[in-house]
Amino acid sequence: MTLRLHQHPFASYCQKAIMAFYENETPFEAVLVDLGDEAGRAAFYALWPMGKMPVLEDTTRGVVLPEASIVIEHLDTFYPGKVRLLPEDPALRLRARLLDRLFDNYVQDPLQRIVGDRLRPEGAKDPAGVVLWRGILRTAYGVLDDQIGEGPWALGEVFSFADCAAAPALFYADALEPIAQTHPRLAAYHQRLRARPSFARVVEEARPFRAFFPGPELAQIE
Repeated sequence: MTLRLHQHPFASYCQKAIMAFYENETPFEAVLVDLGDEAGRAAFYALWPMGKMPVLEDTTRGVVLPEASIVIEHLDTFYPGKVRLLPEDPALRLRARLLDRLFDNYVQDPLQRIVGDRLRPEGAKDPAGVVLWRGILRTAYGVLDDQIGEGPWALGEVFSFADCAAAPALFYADALEPIAQTHPRLAAYHQRLRARPSFARVVEEARPFRAFFPGPELAQIE
């Protein structure tokens, strides 16, 4: 078995996929993608023309798979471990997919837009957009607070790939738009994810890259 994950440890969607590997101690080769390097960028775009990370090469099965959610489902289907990240119960599996979409579309997307706006040159920034995206984040916090309930995990007692989606999304979102002030239950869930060994490892591996974050927020996080 050769699983090669093209990724960057500071990228939140990559963290989502990496967390799934760590949950089951699934062996893989981590290939660092440096889009600032011309040769590395060309090689990555040749592999996946959309240029979005992560991308999994499964040389045993002869497939190249983009998208963190698909990577996790591939692992759970063909290389299952002790933690079944997609529950066998159809209702729970559907609920996990719903929560995965909520975290990606309504937490990851607006937070990345807020960060992206900081990288724009003066005169091209979108302050009205930032206000809108922060509002979407706050609305999403309320929805997720109700969806997750008392936990301990997104599906209750069952840890799933919904939690892999939640961990990096909430980590970065909480830095930009603090959760605890308005949604202590969601904040408590976030702290349980922070303590999960698979995500704690992800956070530590990303720590050396925090200086690249366009803002002071991550410097204040332990």
